[in-house]
Amino acid sequence: MDISSLGAISSIKGITDIESVSSLTGMLAEKTKETEGNLFESFLNSAIDNINTTNSYLSDAENEEIKFALGETENTHDLTIALQKASTALQYTVAIRDKMLEAYREIMQMQI
Repeated sequence: MDISSLGAISSIKGITDIESVSSLTGMLAEKTKETEGNLFESFLNSAIDNINTTNSYLSDAENEEIKFALGETENTHDLTIALQKASTALQYTVAIRDKMLEAYREIMQMQI
C-alpha cells in the first residue's frame, strides 16, 4: 500500500461517517416529529377531558336544581356547591378557549 491509497481510504472513511451522521439526523428528525405529535395529542386529550369534566359539573348542577325544584331534597348546600362548581368550571373553560383563539389569531397574523 502506498501513501496515495491511504489518503483515499481515509477520505472514504470520512464519507461513511457523514452518511452515519445524516442517518442519525434523520432518526432524530423522526423522533422530534413523533414527540411533537405526542405533545399535541396529549394537549388535545387534556382539553377534551377538561370539557367533559365541565359538562359533568353542569349536568350535576342541573340535576341538583331539578331535585330541589321537585322537592326531592331540601339540602340547599349541595345545590349551592354544584352550582358553584359548574360556574367555576365554565368560566375556566371559556377563559382557556379565549386564550387559544387569541393565540391562533396572533399566529395567523404573523408574516413569514
